[in-house]
Amino acid sequence: MLFDLERLSLSDRRALARLNDSKQHTEAGREELYPLVMRSAAKAVIVSRCVRGIDARGLHRTNLAALRQALMRVAPPDALCLVDGFRVPEFGIEQRAVVGGDSRSAAIAGASVLAKVARDRFMRRVAAQHPGWDFETNVGYSTPEHRAAIRANGISPLHRMSFASIAYTQLDLEGVFDMVEGDELPPGVEDHAYGVETDAARDALMASAAEAEPLPRHQP
Repeated sequence: MLFDLERLSLSDRRALARLNDSKQHTEAGREELYPLVMRSAAKAVIVSRCVRGIDARGLHRTNLAALRQALMRVAPPDALCLVDGFRVPEFGIEQRAVVGGDSRSAAIAGASVLAKVARDRFMRRVAAQHPGWDFETNVGYSTPEHRAAIRANGISPLHRMSFASIAYTQLDLEGVFDMVEGDELPPGVEDHAYGVETDAARDALMASAAEAEPLPRHQP
């Protein structure tokens, strides 16, 4: 998303002062911030990717490509693009990786709110098409009820096979989840809210983040 500082009114700036990491806000708080961010933004783009495309290319690579596409659509030629945590492949416009960006940049925090609200709204809309997994409540995140639904019903077309949750390890899906076998996660893999993450992926992300430049707190 793009903020034009010259266009922001005093009320816009006050509204943006409430921004932080989207995960730090409640669902109601994000919904309240969403129209404020949209009103203040000069441009905003949300890029989505299909489940099977993520499975084919990998989550990290897909995220970088989607973020690069979004930046290309909102950034003017003379912009400095602030990216949360790591740089994206070059696209002809200056960029800076910002560690902890959604707590230090209003633009990154605003984009985080838009992305999370859009994602959660999508999951609630498709819940009726995929009953049985309680997407209208868990919006796809790993909750005890969601894991129980996976054990009872298997996986839906919306579940990513390349990013297996611990719940997947309890399914008898031979050949699908070779990454995780049995009830124990292999060395170098840890469970978290979204599923499991390998040391290699995490180390690559941290190495990129280590190259990020410092940034004053809440720079748009």
